[in-house]
Amino acid sequence: MMERRLFRILTVLAAVMGADGVMLAAASAHQPDATRLASASSMLLFHALAILAAVALAERGVIHVRIGIAAASGFVIASAMFAGDLTMRQYAGHGLFPFAAPTGGTLLIVSWLLLAVAAAWPKRG
Repeated sequence: MMERRLFRILTVLAAVMGADGVMLAAASAHQPDATRLASASSMLLFHALAILAAVALAERGVIHVRIGIAAASGFVIASAMFAGDLTMRQYAGHGLFPFAAPTGGTLLIVSWLLLAVAAAWPKRG
């Protein structure tokens, strides 16, 4: 039951990330000198899909459920850090906190590797 709730929460967060990614793509297309927003948009859109894929694979037992949930959660947190930092730099002139974007990027790499481990690990409920 708890896993189902986490799947639903991750799906909602992925949908919000997708919507945010589209909004940032539109803003980057219509604002001058907004390349940061295009990068933020890409991170949100790509990782929203990665979250949905991880949830679907975990729910179907293709990957280790708990590790898959950890990877998907990492995608949420890391994408928010990366995109949030770039968006803050665009609109506020400063980042979220020092090294937020590189920390988010590093966590994205770790989350992808976690997803690989989830796929390689024996299936468990």
